[in-house]
Amino acid sequence: MARKTKPAWGRGTQAIHSGELEHGSGGPVTAPIFRTSNFAFANAAEMKRWAEGKSKAYIYTRYGNPTLAVAEAKIAALEGGEAALVTASGMAAISSALLAVLGSGDEVIATRQLYGGTYRLMRDILPRLGIGVSYVENDLEGAEKLIHSRTRALYVETPTNPTLRLVDLRKAAALARKHKLVSLIDNTFASPLLQNPLGFGFDLVVHSATKYLGGHSDLIAGAIIGSRQWVDRARQMVIHLGGSMDPGAAFLLNRGLKTLAVRVERQCQTALAVARFLERHPRVARVHYPGLKSHPDHQLARRQMRGFGGMLAFDLRGGLAAAVRFSDRVRLFKLAASLGGTESLVVLPIYTTHHGMSREELAGAGVTPGTVRVSVGLEDAADLLEDLRRALA
Repeated sequence: MARKTKPAWGRGTQAIHSGELEHGSGGPVTAPIFRTSNFAFANAAEMKRWAEGKSKAYIYTRYGNPTLAVAEAKIAALEGGEAALVTASGMAAISSALLAVLGSGDEVIATRQLYGGTYRLMRDILPRLGIGVSYVENDLEGAEKLIHSRTRALYVETPTNPTLRLVDLRKAAALARKHKLVSLIDNTFASPLLQNPLGFGFDLVVHSATKYLGGHSDLIAGAIIGSRQWVDRARQMVIHLGGSMDPGAAFLLNRGLKTLAVRVERQCQTALAVARFLERHPRVARVHYPGLKSHPDHQLARRQMRGFGGMLAFDLRGGLAAAVRFSDRVRLFKLAASLGGTESLVVLPIYTTHHGMSREELAGAGVTPGTVRVSVGLEDAADLLEDLRRALA
């Protein structure tokens, strides 16, 4: 039996207890891995009820699994959604959510500053399916002029990857409602601990659960959250396209979610210290962190986020050569892609998240050859600052 979420619970409590299976005396404290590809029916009548949509019985792990259901209940509670769906990767979540909304002949308006994988999906794949994509800047200026009879959705990402620019959630959701568009948002960088877009009026939230939700750099996963109607439509896409999560990954995700609150709180504190250090360093041209007063979206961040996050980026004087020299000199920071784990990471977007983009596309994403993206982990802040000081010397 799954435990229901209590409205009075705080987010840390929700992350630990929501969705957990109650087995009674002598039962396991944590949800076990249901390592099975299929499930048995009691009889043919139950099989018939399932086929008619009258039974919630498990049939095949691609359709659902008790270990996955625990993760879905936790994430739905954290985001304040009616339902959630976990997927095999963040890109499986993004593509399945978009294809649940869009079909051939439809169009989506997207903010220009997106994770490189999302941008390439929209640039290279959606047009092959007959889906048009138009882009606006993060301020949404001119978005209404792009809306016509075939426009079906608005897709945004905030804070953005890698320069931490923000989109006004209220403004975006209101725009979508006014024109009867489905609003979708990538909430990966903030995590549900720092902002909940559904509360601002968004229809669907997607995450790369590989990042903060998992939190230990040991799984690939995604999540979709929203109304039961939209999540059910996205689930059909996952079932048919095969982007389902493995039960072992779901077990790791459940474990990671239980420490989400304490991890994000520590990462926010340390990231602010790192950003302030970098902003004062003579070799750094600019720091991208919404917790700094110098950030163009600082006041917006204060209004719509509960913290400024564990991600930041900075531009080095000297361009790519300086960025390469810095990344080869760090020792405590690992030179690795991804983010949100216990280890602090640095990466050059021009070679990783935004590789294969033209100069114009990089400029639109706010990426320069000297941009370094930083994911702050759980190490002691003093040790991270010393590593940065030595690498920049």
